[in-house]
Amino acid sequence: METPSESQKRHTLALLVDNRPGVLARVATLVSGRGYNIDSLSVAETMDSAVSLITLIVSGSPKIVNQIVKQLRKLINVIKVVDLSDVDYVERQLVIVRVKALSENRGEITRLCDIFRGKIIDVSSKTFTLEITGGEAKIKAALALLSEFGIEEQVSTGLTAIARSSALKK
Repeated sequence: METPSESQKRHTLALLVDNRPGVLARVATLVSGRGYNIDSLSVAETMDSAVSLITLIVSGSPKIVNQIVKQLRKLINVIKVVDLSDVDYVERQLVIVRVKALSENRGEITRLCDIFRGKIIDVSSKTFTLEITGGEAKIKAALALLSEFGIEEQVSTGLTAIARSSALKK
């Protein structure tokens, strides 16, 4: 019997697909049609403009995710599917966050931004807008600290991931 943590393990799937209209819709429909939510989604062209990389984050048991991977591989326009959770990989996310920045806390917000290697990308008389990139834990930690000042708005990209070159040699 599966433990709760096994049944909800997070999987990072990397799909190389033809860069054509409708491919993303078919991928999303396949995953949601099996009753699973896509936790994160990122899509972009690769160095070859005819091919795109879709990075999907889904949670589920290894058995179910394996079934989803098999079904994805059968889709027309899907070139390759890799469950990066099985290899060593690097992931990143971008968050843009607008924080209340009163004169008495601007210095502290600037220091926090520096600690997280972020950038202040816009300034107004009452707010700072910050750009922070990193792994999921880094983003969560930065947002937790910035929430003490009052987050007015935040937006983020989906996670994107790539296998480490050492993982490709196995």
